[in-house]
Amino acid sequence: MNGAPPDPSPRYEILVGAVLDSRWSAWFEGLQVTSADPGQSMIAGTVRDQAALHGLLTKIRDLNLPLIAVRRVQPYGSRLSPGTGR
Repeated sequence: MNGAPPDPSPRYEILVGAVLDSRWSAWFEGLQVTSADPGQSMIAGTVRDQAALHGLLTKIRDLNLPLIAVRRVQPYGSRLSPGTGR
């Protein structure tokens, strides 16, 4: 440990191959649900930990939604540590 404060919860973008409207936000634990390319939706927001991420992916699987991509994006204002990629 380097004594640095812990990183804030990471933000994820999950792209699915189905059209979902914003009402699905409650089902996906308050994450933002928006239209992406035709026939696709983006589920995005802060996920508190890996267990919560796996829970979201389970919901996507249980709904039989085609999973296109899962991407972790840096929280606003955070910086990558040199040489670590984190």
